Amino acid sequence: MPSIKDVAQHAGVSITTVSRVMNNFPNISEATRQKVFNSIKVLDYHPDYIARSLSKKQSLIIGVIIPDCSHMFFSELIKHIEMTAQANGYKILVCNSLDDKEKELSYINMLKEKRVDGIIMGSHLMNTEAYKSIDKPIIAFDRFIDDKIPYVASDNFTGGVIATQHLINKGCQRLLHISGALKLSSLANKRADGFKLTCMENNIPYQIVEYQHTKLTFDYYYNFIEQEISPLLPTVDGVFCSSDILAYALYVYALNHNISVPGDLKIIGYDYSQFTRMLQNPKITTIAQPVHVLGELLCTNLIRLIEEDESSRVYSQAIAVELIQGTTT
Repeated sequence: MPSIKDVAQHAGVSITTVSRVMNNFPNISEATRQKVFNSIKVLDYHPDYIARSLSKKQSLIIGVIIPDCSHMFFSELIKHIEMTAQANGYKILVCNSLDDKEKELSYINMLKEKRVDGIIMGSHLMNTEAYKSIDKPIIAFDRFIDDKIPYVASDNFTGGVIATQHLINKGCQRLLHISGALKLSSLANKRADGFKLTCMENNIPYQIVEYQHTKLTFDYYYNFIEQEISPLLPTVDGVFCSSDILAYALYVYALNHNISVPGDLKIIGYDYSQFTRMLQNPKITTIAQPVHVLGELLCTNLIRLIEEDESSRVYSQAIAVELIQGTTT
């Protein structure tokens, strides 16, 4: 059975270079990558991940804690995390916190016991001290925890500005933002900051209403709209929703109650997940965050922390978003 040394000799490169190509490290020329991949194919080389695990004293498992994998955005995010992990010789272990602080803490303790090599933290229920006490490489999604813990997020503030300015440009004069719980230290809440600032700069009266749970289902959103949002709808002509599923629930409520969209009420969401891309009626106007880029960066950056790659320091990153025009504005 060929070894990584055989691949290096066949490609005319070092063993380190072969390893870096296999682990998708940057700063490797395309020509070198092709030489290595060609040698892997010719020699029919398959890495012995068990031997690699033993030699590095690693489990080659990454823990991922998220709010709810049934949510369209998070299911797609997990897919890209897993694809990137597999390409780099790692597996993932997914944990759903489901709006339960104790469950989140139990998962963190379990991941410590299972000897995962690092953790992607996408749930935001506990205080920062709990995360800082984790003695493993950790990277956060959509949350600032500590200067020493990098995060990956979309540019939520700019997304809030773009969404709000779009509603104003479409003629809206009284705006509402339906937000997640602002008490949580989530970077997603910067969407509300962008919304508020843009309304103030344009002298637009606004309201912000929070749903107090991190439940992310259509049924929850629809019931919340029925109970908490419906009394406000006659007073507004544009709504910025914190997710596309929420935007769709609002659209369905409006349809069921003879509120014309976009005639009487304009709606914009946030995410542009596979659900939104598939939905044909309506085509939701939304702010697209590039989920494939977010998933890849979360995973590759964590692997760099795990493997202590000195050639590429890991920084926190906010990824650009864009407006996707649909039929709801």
